[in-house]
Amino acid sequence: MALLERSAWYDLARSTEWTPSYISEDELFPPEMSGGEGIPAEVWSTYDEPYKVTYREYVDVQRQKDEGAYSVKAALERADLYNNADPGWVSILKEHYAAVALVEYGASFQEARYVRWSKAPGMRNMATFGMLDEMRHGQIQLYFPHEYVSKDRQFDWSHQMMWSNNWVALGARHFFDDMLMTRGAAETSISANFAFETGFTNLQFIGLSGDAANAGDFTFSKLIQSIQSDEARHAQLGTPLLQMMIENGQKAKAQNLIDIAFWRSYRLFTILSGIPMDYYVPLEVRESSFKEFMEEWIVTQFMKSIEDLGLSKPWYWDIFLRDLDEHHHGQHLGTYSWRPTLWWNPAAGVSPEERDWLEEKYPGWNDTFGKVWDVMIDNFVSGRPEKTVPGTLPMICNVSQLPIVGTPGRSLKDTSIVFEGRKYHFASEVDKWIFEQDPERYKHHKNLIDRFLGGEIQPANLDGVLEYMGLGVVSPGGDDAHDYAWLEAYKTALAPAG
Repeated sequence: MALLERSAWYDLARSTEWTPSYISEDELFPPEMSGGEGIPAEVWSTYDEPYKVTYREYVDVQRQKDEGAYSVKAALERADLYNNADPGWVSILKEHYAAVALVEYGASFQEARYVRWSKAPGMRNMATFGMLDEMRHGQIQLYFPHEYVSKDRQFDWSHQMMWSNNWVALGARHFFDDMLMTRGAAETSISANFAFETGFTNLQFIGLSGDAANAGDFTFSKLIQSIQSDEARHAQLGTPLLQMMIENGQKAKAQNLIDIAFWRSYRLFTILSGIPMDYYVPLEVRESSFKEFMEEWIVTQFMKSIEDLGLSKPWYWDIFLRDLDEHHHGQHLGTYSWRPTLWWNPAAGVSPEERDWLEEKYPGWNDTFGKVWDVMIDNFVSGRPEKTVPGTLPMICNVSQLPIVGTPGRSLKDTSIVFEGRKYHFASEVDKWIFEQDPERYKHHKNLIDRFLGGEIQPANLDGVLEYMGLGVVSPGGDDAHDYAWLEAYKTALAPAG
């Protein structure tokens, strides 16, 4: 076949299928593993993936990508990025590698489930390449940060974070288990490949690639580019399935899956992308705000792809648009306040010049979140740093597993219900709605506060919580990325006359 033109054999190879004779269809493809119930058996063979590639072509392209990424890394090793880059950018690297590297490896299991359990032969074929993609992404994003471990133990979280009980890890595992690991292959592909990768992977990888180049980190920029091109291909696995579901009377189910996955993805990415874009990227190389990037890639482009399929914007669209102005600002206040619980050193990002930028991008920022920062700055300048770290734990959402935040007097509130005698707390009406779609899926999980109140964390104080999270074991917790140098402008402004 290698001597033939691809067009002469590819369609036959990619659609090779068999009809079981000694076991039933449900034994070969158990519904709980394969999903897609209600789609007739003959329809699965019509699955037509937008991206098509042979193994020979795939290996050749991947070799070139690796060659480019590793060559740039080798060429720039003498530049000593760790000591020369802005500390805020170094914190972005710490957060990204720890939050993404092992998740990429976990995503190879997601793709492997398609290889075995998908009923569509074309999807099984393409998922094989997706599985190899994710293995490469995990390996390369574990290898690249390893050179920094000898300089800064916080980089060791690239290997450790997803095995820990850090609060960010709890939220990330809950999300990825829900979206990648515990649904049928068809439903997983819509949630993970279509909603998560088509929409939000672009946000993390394309946005960070540009920021990296602007910040002078060409090694990271090249790495991210090589990964994003893979993501763009296997992200398309879900689109044909959506079309099949819609054409076979399952439009409501498809809409429901997207509504759930979209909100859960967005809330997680306010931590992974929103905070770094608006607070950690050095001001002089900062281009788009998180909101502007979301408006371009999500509000415009991703929503067009949904509507082109005949689906609607999520029912909570107005809530989402309002949330773009505030949620990640609240999460930044929270993560900076509880900085000892982080594996990276957060940049405050609120120097006078940075506050001007935030006010320009988010009119009214100074009158809301800025007032909270005013209190924190006063405590720092007045020699009361202990008052900038809360002595208690925050309320945690039972769906997102992230702190409940918002704008004081407007959106900062606890939404709760009692289900089977247990009280559940949610960060929004949307999180509550997600829980109510399938309480059996979510009711058993215990968030960090549940574990603390249940006596699972000992001693029952901040030191016990930090040890439970792995802080002080893998590395020290976080502190200000710039060693509080940004406070000098405020010390001068607030100094007593004379």
